[in-house]
Amino acid sequence: MPGPDGWDDDVDSDVPFRPMSISEMLDGAIAGVRRRPRTTLGLAFTVSTVLQVTSSIVAYFFIGDDARDEVTPGMVMKSLGAQATLAVIGLVLSAYGILLMSGLIAPILGRELMGLPIPPGQAWRDARPRLGRLAATAAVVMGTSLIALLLPTVPFFLLVAADAHPALEVMTAILGFPIGVALMVWLYILLVQAVPAVVLERQTVFGALRRARTLSRGRWLRTCGTLLLALLVTVFMGFFALRIPFLVVQFLFFGAHPDGGAAVAALALDTIGRIVSWSVVLPFDAGVIALLYMDRRMRREGLDLDLRTRGRSAAAVSALGEAGPGAAGTGFIELWRPGPVTARPGNGVGR
Repeated sequence: MPGPDGWDDDVDSDVPFRPMSISEMLDGAIAGVRRRPRTTLGLAFTVSTVLQVTSSIVAYFFIGDDARDEVTPGMVMKSLGAQATLAVIGLVLSAYGILLMSGLIAPILGRELMGLPIPPGQAWRDARPRLGRLAATAAVVMGTSLIALLLPTVPFFLLVAADAHPALEVMTAILGFPIGVALMVWLYILLVQAVPAVVLERQTVFGALRRARTLSRGRWLRTCGTLLLALLVTVFMGFFALRIPFLVVQFLFFGAHPDGGAAVAALALDTIGRIVSWSVVLPFDAGVIALLYMDRRMRREGLDLDLRTRGRSAAAVSALGEAGPGAAGTGFIELWRPGPVTARPGNGVGR
C-alpha cells in the first residue's frame, strides 16, 4: 500500500524498497540487467573488453615462444609457472572489474530501488563525477585484500630463498597460506561496500572505507554468504556455461597446442569468449554488491523509513528534473547522504 507521502514501494520495480532477503538481492541483480540491458551490458562490455584484452596481451608476451615450443622439464616448469601467474593476474583483474562495475551500476539500481526514471545517459552522469575515486577505492579494496593474503606467507618464501630445512618450510606454508586466505576474505567482505558508497554518497576514498566498516558491523557472515552464492553463479556461468562453446571451437580449429599464427588466432578467440562471458556475469556480481550496500543502509540506518519521515518521495525527486538533468542528479544523490539513524520498528537499529 502507498505510504503517507504517496510512495508506493513496488510500482514498476523489481527491487523492493525495504530490507531484502538474500534471494531478493540475487533476483534484484538479475532484474536490473533485464530491465536496463543496454546500459548495464554496455558498461560491462566496456569494462570486460579493457580488462580481457589487457590480460591477453600480457599472456602473449609473458609466456614467450620458448615456453610454448620446448618440452624439456625446465621449460615445462617455466610454462606452468607462467600459466599460474597469468591465472592469478586474470582473477585479480576480473575481481577489480567487478568492483568497478558495482560502482557504475549502483546509480542504476538506486534509481530502480526508489522508482525513479532512468533517462538515457543518466547512470553515466551519476557516476562520472566520482570515476577517479571509484577506481582508487576499488584499487584500495583489492590491494588491501592481496596484501593481507601475502603477508602471512612471507616467512615461507624467505625460508625457501634461504634454503632452510624442509620441515620449517612446510610448517610455515601450512600456517601461512590458510591465515592469508582467511585475512583476505575477511578484509574484502569488510570493505567491499565502500565501492557503491563512494559513488552514491560522494564520499572520499577513506571516507567510503570507514562507511563500509560501519555498514558491515554485525553482518559480516550474511554479507559473506550472499557474495559466496553470487560467486557460485558467476563461476558456473562465466567459466562453464558461456566459456565452453568458445573453448570447443578453439580446440576444433586450432588444436591443443597451436603455434605461430594459429596461436594468435586461438588467443583472440579465447579473448572474445572471455569478453562475452564476463560481459554477462559482471553486472550480476556487481549488482549484488550494490544491493548489499543498499540493504545495509535500510537495515542499519533505516534509509527507507527516513525518506518517508522526511517526505522525500520518488515523485518529489523526479520533479527536480524540470530544472534540468543536473538538478535531478543532485536530488537523487542527496537521498543517499548519511543522515540521522532511524530505528526500524520491531527490528531495532543495526539489524
